[in-house]
Amino acid sequence: MRGNVRSPDASFVSTGRFPNDRVPDDFATLAPDLAVEVVSPGDRPRHILDKVSEYLEAGTRLVWVIDPRIAKAAVYRSLSDVWELGAEDGFDGEDVLPGFSCPLSEIL
Repeated sequence: MRGNVRSPDASFVSTGRFPNDRVPDDFATLAPDLAVEVVSPGDRPRHILDKVSEYLEAGTRLVWVIDPRIAKAAVYRSLSDVWELGAEDGFDGEDVLPGFSCPLSEIL
């Protein structure tokens, strides 16, 4: 991740990916399987896109960006494989979190 230490607002790492199956006390040295960013009022769109890009380049398989102010979210598999969710739509864990689903409205 270009030497940056990024910490998403929420993340998921599959079982067996941490050395000795122990969650580190500090920052992990691996990219999460899922990274979730919640857009704050002061965040600039370019800053969020830079974070998404760095997560994906580091190996994160799925990135969710939630913007509560406009009740929308973006789901990224890559910078070219992205789709938007409205409040009536729901997140799907896909192959990263099989069986997980949650309506965006429940998060907002």
